[in-house]
Amino acid sequence: MPIAVIILIVLAVLLLALGFTLASYSLRIRRQTLPQARQWQESRYDLGWYDAASKEDYTVKAKDGYVLHAQLIKNPIDAGRYVIISHGYTDNRFGALKYAGMYLKLGFHVVVYDLRGHGENAESLCTYSVRERQDLYQLINDTRTRHPGLKALGIHGESLGAATSIACLEFHPEIDFVVADCGFSEIRSVMAAGLKNMRLPVFLLPLASLCAKLRCGYSYGQMRPIDSLTRNKVPVLFMHGADDDFIPPLHSQRMRETTQGFSEIHLIPDAGHAVSIFTAPEAYREYVVSFLKQCGVDVAE
Repeated sequence: MPIAVIILIVLAVLLLALGFTLASYSLRIRRQTLPQARQWQESRYDLGWYDAASKEDYTVKAKDGYVLHAQLIKNPIDAGRYVIISHGYTDNRFGALKYAGMYLKLGFHVVVYDLRGHGENAESLCTYSVRERQDLYQLINDTRTRHPGLKALGIHGESLGAATSIACLEFHPEIDFVVADCGFSEIRSVMAAGLKNMRLPVFLLPLASLCAKLRCGYSYGQMRPIDSLTRNKVPVLFMHGADDDFIPPLHSQRMRETTQGFSEIHLIPDAGHAVSIFTAPEAYREYVVSFLKQCGVDVAE
């Protein structure tokens, strides 16, 4: 066999190995434990309200039989309002608590849960909203079944949780509102930026995407929450840190332009990724309250 052919085969094998390595790295979830996530939250605000709250732990089976761990944080006054909060990548349901306190004060019961592959759930690859959206849809249906007296139901997500919340709209769930904080509209550009930060050539992205499809059944090109908005009528509030350099605000701006229902967008000055509620807590709450009122959802103030 000619040496040139041997060299080409070796290069092809090396490239394929690199593609699978990059795909595996991007799909593998380096998840936090519940104690680790709680410690991070406690370092930023008091969780006394959470410890004092009445809570109910339970599980929900996803469409493919995967078991999701969830928790209902009960409001002492039952007004029939519920919100499901989806946390970000590597985090778990404790990461949703930064928003849960606000909703409790507004008169909501709050459902927090571990996204697929996170928290107490079994290990799984991250599909960046593809499988996760079906899980959230199951949680929405489960919440309506568990609480037949429910009067209002919304979903709120951060980062991966925001992308999941938007992607879930593909199924036209029976919900009253969505709050999407710093979500991505599609994952390819985020992956491309990651390659640049790792000082790797962006031309490896299509190869890594192909290898991702072989690993989990989905390419990066299929991980596009924005496509779920082309026929969406559910009101969406987009929140984003103006200084977010991980998932730039342009992602939320594009999604806002795509959705067919009522929507608002607010960029929080001086806020980086997933810290808008810490950077401007009062403004954040005011935006949410105003939005809910425009959606016809009553709130306690």
